[in-house]
Amino acid sequence: MRLHLCAVGRLRAGPERVLIDDYLDRLGKTGRALGLGPVAEHEVEDRKGGGMQAEAQLLARAVPAGAVLCILDERGLQLTSPDLAAQLAGWRDGGRQDAAFLIGGADGLAPDLRARADLAISFGRMVWPHMLVRVMLAEQLYRAATILSGSPYHRV
Repeated sequence: MRLHLCAVGRLRAGPERVLIDDYLDRLGKTGRALGLGPVAEHEVEDRKGGGMQAEAQLLARAVPAGAVLCILDERGLQLTSPDLAAQLAGWRDGGRQDAAFLIGGADGLAPDLRARADLAISFGRMVWPHMLVRVMLAEQLYRAATILSGSPYHRV
């Protein structure tokens, strides 16, 4: 199952980019044998200032047809890492070809896009900078692959 990280905004070179690249590289190596990955990153930018709705349209265009749609939203479920691993395995084992993880802009995701989501997850009730959410998502996807592979990376 191919994974897609779709986010509003461009991530510049720096420590966050280094971390994301590291986790996605690790995921590529670990996930290959599990049928997970690779991860494609899709960055969108609303240059015309259309707000949430314009961002939602750009994000929706980045999602492959038929993909599972998982949004990152502070109102979403607070899953454990094993829960996320099980969710990914379930989608994969159910024959899904793609799973897209969406991270909105500063104002979040438009209500109509949120309503289309198959799953909404939260990294807690605090608000996180979008660049850190990307890092945390990349790490959690890698962690999910290590859990599914039986690796000791994840400790309970």
